[in-house]
Amino acid sequence: MIVRTMKPSDWKKVSNVYLEGIATGFATFETKAPSYEQWDNAHTTECRLVAEDDNGSLMGWAALSPVSSRCVYGGVAEVSVYISEKSRGKGVGKLLMQHLIDESEKAGYWTIQSGIFPENTPSIKLHEKVGFRYIGKRERVGKIHGVWKDNLLFERRSSRVGID
Repeated sequence: MIVRTMKPSDWKKVSNVYLEGIATGFATFETKAPSYEQWDNAHTTECRLVAEDDNGSLMGWAALSPVSSRCVYGGVAEVSVYISEKSRGKGVGKLLMQHLIDESEKAGYWTIQSGIFPENTPSIKLHEKVGFRYIGKRERVGKIHGVWKDNLLFERRSSRVGID
């Protein structure tokens, strides 16, 4: 397995993995994959990663989104990490997250955060394994298919960036 920078030409495979996450009903509030242009505009230009197996099949992806356009939040980003259905439970998420943490720190991010549905136990465990801490629950923060959903907020603070 290799982790590399995502290219625009990866979008078809990336969006397919995203659709698999959407299909679980507990990975995102989104109900359909955006166009590449929409996705590209919503995510930072750095810290876009894909994991591939030895045959070049996309096993998962991770990227960051800015949490705000205000300059005081310039070092804070939100994590997206999605693993293909056939690759779940094989360590792909942990490898992607370790690379994403490293890349985020190189890019100057001191805090990365994730909002996770309470039902998404694998994502909660993954975030805890790579050093995220539970901050709190945002109750009934959004609806999906007409049902209000809670969101658990996790964050990871860098021990190298933003400490001075």
